[in-house]
Amino acid sequence: MNTRSDPSTEHDPEWGPFERPLFSDPSVRHLSRVGVVDVGSNSVRLVVFDGAARSPAYFYNEKIMCALGAGLSETGHLNPEGRKRALAAIHRFQILAQGMDAAPLTAVATAAVRDASDGGDFVSQVAQETGLTIRVISGEEEARLSAQGVMLGWPGSYGLVCDIGGSSMELAEIKGGQVGRRQTSALGPLKLREIGGGRKGRRAFIKAEVEKLANEMGSQRDRLFLVGGSWRAIARIDMDRQNYPLHVLHEYRMSTKAIRATAEYIRTSDLNELRNRCSISNARMELVPFASEVLSEIVRVFRPHDIAVSSYGIREGMLYQQMPQALRDRDPLIEACRFAEAKDARLPGFGRILYNFILPIFKSARPEKKRIIKAACLLHDVTWRAHPDYRAEVCFDNATRANLGGLKHAERVLLGLALLHRYRNKRQGTSFEDLYQYLTPEEVTLAEVVGKAMRFGAMFWLEKESIPGEFRWYPKKKVLELRLTSAAWPLLGEVAMARLKSLAASLNAQLDVKKVV
Repeated sequence: MNTRSDPSTEHDPEWGPFERPLFSDPSVRHLSRVGVVDVGSNSVRLVVFDGAARSPAYFYNEKIMCALGAGLSETGHLNPEGRKRALAAIHRFQILAQGMDAAPLTAVATAAVRDASDGGDFVSQVAQETGLTIRVISGEEEARLSAQGVMLGWPGSYGLVCDIGGSSMELAEIKGGQVGRRQTSALGPLKLREIGGGRKGRRAFIKAEVEKLANEMGSQRDRLFLVGGSWRAIARIDMDRQNYPLHVLHEYRMSTKAIRATAEYIRTSDLNELRNRCSISNARMELVPFASEVLSEIVRVFRPHDIAVSSYGIREGMLYQQMPQALRDRDPLIEACRFAEAKDARLPGFGRILYNFILPIFKSARPEKKRIIKAACLLHDVTWRAHPDYRAEVCFDNATRANLGGLKHAERVLLGLALLHRYRNKRQGTSFEDLYQYLTPEEVTLAEVVGKAMRFGAMFWLEKESIPGEFRWYPKKKVLELRLTSAAWPLLGEVAMARLKSLAASLNAQLDVKKVV
């Protein structure tokens, strides 16, 4: 049996399009480090993306709460103090970008700058004093970029993207990898707090604006994606209200019932106490009550099927804009894991060999589960530098809290638990046990078997691209057969055999080990 070449280098249907990570392709080398500046009505932010993977790493992220749009409705001008702070922040960002090799920066400005009578003057001042050219975008363009940011994190996503800034709120529909209808509105919390008539007058204004949006956008009963700092703050508060243990905002799900309960929780709570408990800035917390009123009306009118928080928005949409279609079509989770393996694993490329080696055990798994198994195999060795006593927990922590796109929270826990079992047989006694509740008993067993299969497979480091043999799994007979090559047979030592027996025990299976010439 010749196993010197890896059949996954052919068109392996199980590995699909993941034959080669595009972040190393010369056609996307210009994306290796990209810096973008978002000049919003409430904040000015620099994000530097790194890696040019389909799910790029956040190399640097800094936000200054400038409140450029404060008082705009009354004066027609940018907030003078905010303007000074924004200019100083942009000057700092330009210098940082040079040092990070992320220049030239790409910059956009949104509602406050486009609506203010002195917005053009501010853009000219920035260009003159810092050298940065700011592109002032329309509300519809803002909606498009935010929707593209969501598509970067959710390949194949569909539904309604709702992006709230300081002075405006945008809606965009997405389906089939395309952005459809788009609308902008004056529902930003900075503007809402200047509406007369108190809460009653503000609610009437919100109701009228949302009704106009609904008339323009039509029926939108699919998923609602929430983009923007005020939405993320509300999600943090919802986590606090429900004592949710996984504090990752991206892909956090809320129901319409939860939105109503959290809006009431915000209205009746001590906001200063809530701000401290949820680590929300003063400037952001001042806007949260207004934003929660908007969100309550949005979900009442549009009645979404479910609601998901997106940490990806306009800045990620700017990056998505620069990606060739071939890169957009990639799975962000797999690409991020490929990049992590190439950067941090001791034997880059072994993840694919490991995946193909253990895959027969999981031949009946659904595609979405095989995708998590692929990710686990690629990440199985990236935390090898951690102390052995803590390596399992570092693996789990990395999977559940890292910036990985295309992962539901339960999938994060499944991936983390599989990696934990890569380094230890038992999952009890860790600080993560409260997260196991988000998996079904079948998923817990799957994670254990995947982890133990990787733990055993990692014992077979042969020459590059060599496969140690093959598994054959007979679930009805409860027999796990292992056929090892002559080259791999001497590697089946005492430790490897103990790991193999542990794997078989988790499958409740009998072992049959054979040497194949």
